[in-house]
Amino acid sequence: MNLRFENKVAIITGAGIGIGFEIARSLALEGAHIILNDIDGDVVEKAAKTIREEGGQCLAVAGDSSELATIHDLVNKAVETFGHLDIAVANAGLSTFGGFLEYEFSSFQRLIAVNLQGSFFLAQAAAKQMIRQESGGRILFMSSVTGHQVHPNLAAYGMTKSGIEMLAKSLGVELGPHKITVNAIAPGATLTERTMEDAEYKKVWDGLSPTGRASNPTDIAHAALFLVSPAASQITSQALVVDGGWSAMSPPPDL
Repeated sequence: MNLRFENKVAIITGAGIGIGFEIARSLALEGAHIILNDIDGDVVEKAAKTIREEGGQCLAVAGDSSELATIHDLVNKAVETFGHLDIAVANAGLSTFGGFLEYEFSSFQRLIAVNLQGSFFLAQAAAKQMIRQESGGRILFMSSVTGHQVHPNLAAYGMTKSGIEMLAKSLGVELGPHKITVNAIAPGATLTERTMEDAEYKKVWDGLSPTGRASNPTDIAHAALFLVSPAASQITSQALVVDGGWSAMSPPPDL
């Protein structure tokens, strides 16, 4: 069996459920050693246990990925446990709805902290480790189609996701000389534990997607594994949209 990521070490934040978990699981099944992070301690332990039961190598690390102490703990544990760091996926993020005129300052601060601050400083800490190793590496951010197209009541969220894509573009240039690629994925509507709490979500987005279905976490994980694989060594500073074609026309959902 060809294991694309045999003995590679990857950090994935916000990976207790949903897209982050599927990226972690997929990497582990292809040979990577995983540092799996989530803010919820019970959730992160359950996720890591599931991956280990499937034969993967996975260490659970609970903590708030927007905080420097957690970020440094993730990098340190990767090196202490597995000897090095090859891949960092800044997947943790918040999506908070609210009209512009009513959006609250406290919600804005938390959104910025998780979506931008956490992504920026995880990339910084990971890049420093990769540079010390002189081995190159892969950094991947999680954006959103709302960073490309307007979505009702998501002005603040879309702003953070657009910012993440500019961060990927900038860092791809800055870190290229160190053989570190930096890219982003912009998922569209995806069927996760959180989105499926809305009973109409799947039906609405299946109808709005040109491919006839909303994405599932595996669709996003396939794209992620490609961008952090050796096959993507010449791809950097890019954002890959995975949305079944929705953003080509961007019809708003009636939810």
